[in-house]
Amino acid sequence: MPNIQQTSKDRSTIIFDAEIFAAPDLTIFDSQHWQSQQQITGSATGRGTTYFFTHANNEYVLRHYRRGGLIGKVIKDQYVFRGVTRTRPWREFKLLGHMHSLGLPVPEPVAAQVTRLGVMYRGDIIIKRIANSQDVFSHLCQGPLTNETWHAIGACIRQFHDHNVYHHDLNIHNVMLDKNGKIWLIDFDKCAIHASNNWKQANVKRLLRSLHKEQDKQSAFHFNEQDWQTLMSGYGE
Repeated sequence: MPNIQQTSKDRSTIIFDAEIFAAPDLTIFDSQHWQSQQQITGSATGRGTTYFFTHANNEYVLRHYRRGGLIGKVIKDQYVFRGVTRTRPWREFKLLGHMHSLGLPVPEPVAAQVTRLGVMYRGDIIIKRIANSQDVFSHLCQGPLTNETWHAIGACIRQFHDHNVYHHDLNIHNVMLDKNGKIWLIDFDKCAIHASNNWKQANVKRLLRSLHKEQDKQSAFHFNEQDWQTLMSGYGE
């Protein structure tokens, strides 16, 4: 069972699972620290670089919060501070913990930090890496998925919607498939629990738009409308 604790160091507040990091300091959020320990196992680029590292025989993901869009060109990684519980790392950590307690297929949250910079803050999060998994986008670039997998993707999304979990960025890069055929969702920054139902169809259509977008961009992308119908059958429609 997770043992969630909170501590403060200098200008930073850390929330962490003491079962994994018994007494963490700020270095756990520094990729150079893990590099110096020769524990970096890989990285991925998006708005910034996400690092994968090993610790105590498990693999974890370290992500620094960065802005996107036009404002991200000016203010790359700072946000207005309105209290630690309203920061993006805190909210994502707490939401992941809540979803994990419900049995939803999400990565386990391990630690998050918020560092005050006057009226602004920066943030980082560490989560457990989903073992032997790859995003569905990469799978579709390599070959077609089975009907069972498309059905499972739809059923997975329905699980989240039945628990009123709104995924702000439900796209094909944030749907993971592991070696056992299990579907996972990742990247819950800016996500939340929404009690109403009026957003759910638009949320599903966001995933469809991302599939069409990649289909237009990629020279090889194994997706067709029958795949979508199978997904929607899994979703329950």
